[in-house]
Amino acid sequence: MDNLNMVITCAFGVEASLKREIGRLGLVVSASGDGFCEVLGNWDDVVLANLWLRCADRVLLKFGQFPADNFDALFDGVAAICWEDLIPADGRFTVVGKSVKSGLSSVPACQSIVKKAIAKRLCGHYGIEWLPESGAEYRVQIAMLRDIATLTVDTSGAALHKRGYRQMASDAPIKETLAACMIELSYWRRDRLLLDPFCGSGTIAIEAAMMAKNIAPGLLRNFAAEGWGVCPASIWKNARKAAYHAINTDFNPQIFASDIDGDIIKIARENAQIAGVDDCITFDIADAAKITLPGEYGILITNPPYGHRLGDAPKIHNLPQILGGLFPKNTSWSAYIITADESFESQFGRRANAKRKLFNGNIKTDYYQYHGPRP
Repeated sequence: MDNLNMVITCAFGVEASLKREIGRLGLVVSASGDGFCEVLGNWDDVVLANLWLRCADRVLLKFGQFPADNFDALFDGVAAICWEDLIPADGRFTVVGKSVKSGLSSVPACQSIVKKAIAKRLCGHYGIEWLPESGAEYRVQIAMLRDIATLTVDTSGAALHKRGYRQMASDAPIKETLAACMIELSYWRRDRLLLDPFCGSGTIAIEAAMMAKNIAPGLLRNFAAEGWGVCPASIWKNARKAAYHAINTDFNPQIFASDIDGDIIKIARENAQIAGVDDCITFDIADAAKITLPGEYGILITNPPYGHRLGDAPKIHNLPQILGGLFPKNTSWSAYIITADESFESQFGRRANAKRKLFNGNIKTDYYQYHGPRP
């Protein structure tokens, strides 16, 4: 299985950042669409993508795609795929599904048909009457879109935003993958100041610190494909060894993170310690209305509380004014703020230089970008 078709998924609005990341890994995007990029590669590339991509949700293997407007066509199409190339006789395979604008609209029925077809194929190949399913897990997805069936297998396991460092979180935390995308879309580079005045459990600051020190985002976790016999353990071992050697231990960025809640700051410090970046983030208990921007030409990136996110709009209605009030005092700073508040610009005091639609979980938000001068 040297010619693998990888489908790398991401949240809507993140596609451009994901493409740039994929390119930096030396991989080439062969196709893309809303929420995904396709890449042709091998097992080394699968491991590399899981270990290093910061904005991706999952790395899937595309095993088949064919028209299926009835259950017989779905069964025959699935049974024709060489599942034995991936799944051994004792492989434990689960099937998940989704259906959009297709005649086969019953997802449970589609899942059942796919399960039966794969089982028939494997039993026939291995010469057995039943499958013990006692080995490693293979998560198969059937996606029906306009009567086209697409079959993929998930190599990641837990979603890639689960880095392993966030043992505890504040209310309504931002996903690590979205935080990484926000940083990617900003002017911030590792030699510039960064501030998050509503840091919560520290995700934005921690993601920035990991970027600055070149720490692979998947270094603290495991992946589904690590248990697969067709993906040699030596590839994972060598990739992790190379990732550890790639960490820039000699560089400490200037990153500041604050929150008014002292208990949350304690959680943020503990998360940063687990991530191995506690030495390069300054955490403070502070009211955003009273802080002073540290230094010149810094970058503010934040996910402030907002009504849709925490359900307490009256209490937090003045946060845009608070943020807007920081910048007349220091015009060299840039600001990047994600919020579902559609009146944000008028309350902040000026229109953003750029605005991008992003999804914070299932909440549709805007990412407001205020560009200050570059040093």
